[in-house]
Amino acid sequence: MSENRNPQRDQMADESMVRNLAAQAKAVWPLEQGLFARYGSPANILDLACGTGEITRRLAELFGSATVTGVDLEESHLNTARERAGSFGERVKFESGDAFELTYPDDHFDLSVCRHILQAVPNAPRVLEQMQRVTKPGGHLHILAEDYAMMHFHPTRLDSDEFWRLGPVAYAANTGSDLLSGRKVFTWLNELGCRDVRVDYVTVDTVRVDRELFASIWEAWRDGYTDAIAEHSSFSREQVWDHWQDMIDCIRNPQGYAVWQIPIISATV
Repeated sequence: MSENRNPQRDQMADESMVRNLAAQAKAVWPLEQGLFARYGSPANILDLACGTGEITRRLAELFGSATVTGVDLEESHLNTARERAGSFGERVKFESGDAFELTYPDDHFDLSVCRHILQAVPNAPRVLEQMQRVTKPGGHLHILAEDYAMMHFHPTRLDSDEFWRLGPVAYAANTGSDLLSGRKVFTWLNELGCRDVRVDYVTVDTVRVDRELFASIWEAWRDGYTDAIAEHSSFSREQVWDHWQDMIDCIRNPQGYAVWQIPIISATV
């Protein structure tokens, strides 16, 4: 493959992403956790693109006898993950790996999890293909795939729908990734021959999630992505920052409503 496999690497490595991963886990996991009951009692779990291990640790707590392997490209995130997961001992490990060319043998894991990454890489179906390959027949895939047209805010001063379309979505397209991938995973998994493909939605909104926690996700995105979006879209840096702040103000407004719908796609291999 000749394309840049990680066009958002600088943003993923930034300290703002560490904040973002922690905030997203606190906001999303309580709403997502119940879906894992459908996978039985997996003994060997892959957490692909694990970042700082926020979900790796939660998977190890949820499946108390399972071995959980977190895989990521960013060594600084892996080091943080190892430090924070020390209490799990050898049951939880973190390894450097490329999601496009996993080094694990075929039919190795009972459950393969991938969250918050497909929208940030080119050729996302290749990642799904690798996940399918390393998962045992009868095992399961669990994919959180973001779609940046599934966010809404009211009231706002600015047009947030236009911002997402002409700002982040355009930036991603211009740098080799697809922020609308969430709606496409169902089709991709079916094309790979997976069975029992299901789509659920986690609703992160100002009714279900603490407003300050919700706002901290947007602040981390603002801090990590403003310059890149301005460089690769029609918006100036000031305009990008103003749009972020407008959405953050809406989230914090006691009379305002903000919602982020997140597709969770599961399948049997």
